[in-house]
Amino acid sequence: MRAVFGLVLIVGVGLAGFAVYMAKGYIDGQRSALAEARANSGSVDAIKIFVTKKSVKYGDELTAEDVRLVMWPVSSIPEGAYTVPEELFPQGFDKPRAVLRSIEPGEAILLAKLTEPGQPAGLTALLKPGQSAFTIEVNVSSGVSGFLRPGHHVDVYWTVRTDSGEVTKLLQTSLPLIAIDQSANEEVKSSGIAKTVTVAVSSQQAANLQQAQSTGKLALALVGSNKDRPEETVEVNQRSLLGLAAVEEAVVEAEEKICTIRTRRGAEVVQIEIPCTN
Repeated sequence: MRAVFGLVLIVGVGLAGFAVYMAKGYIDGQRSALAEARANSGSVDAIKIFVTKKSVKYGDELTAEDVRLVMWPVSSIPEGAYTVPEELFPQGFDKPRAVLRSIEPGEAILLAKLTEPGQPAGLTALLKPGQSAFTIEVNVSSGVSGFLRPGHHVDVYWTVRTDSGEVTKLLQTSLPLIAIDQSANEEVKSSGIAKTVTVAVSSQQAANLQQAQSTGKLALALVGSNKDRPEETVEVNQRSLLGLAAVEEAVVEAEEKICTIRTRRGAEVVQIEIPCTN
């Protein structure tokens, strides 16, 4: 009886030891997998870029106290981000830069959202080299019912009266709006309809718009996000809108088609008109 009890005890101890061994192996495996996962997650290439500590709006000054460096994955760094202080404040930390577009806390500071060093926020900061600011008078119908904001792009249509009636022509395409009335802030909320809009144009475009504005009426059409579309020629008058031009061309063509035959009458050759056949 004692022998059987001893055998059972030995077998129990062995099974318990085997269970402990298996549990230890499982735990060690889980720890190894977790350590490997942590190592892989930490292997993402990152670089420090500047972000804001607080919310800054259009026209605010961005100082060295308003920014900080954070680690950012290299694969997702936005275009125009600043990585070194000398790029963000090239004139020194005591020379702030003006904000052109709102930046929220923790958001990357981008080149397109700041003026040039030492330049205040305003229309001149929004103009590219060779561009001028041109103002167009608008109302509720020609100004897209007040939905326009700085940063939008518009097509400009010109309507003028001629001897044959009014003609509407697509004058300029995808012009950038840089101000509504007297504000260049793209986030401004207006309760009324704008009276003027200001666009960034070349000298030739400014001359075209001035001539069109003084001789006819201008209307704007809001352009979607796909601004890089092929240029097209658009010109409409009342007759083409009603489809009368095509009908007149067909009538003229039919009238101009004349069929004749030649016949001799004695010594004289006579040309006689006859109905045209296919």
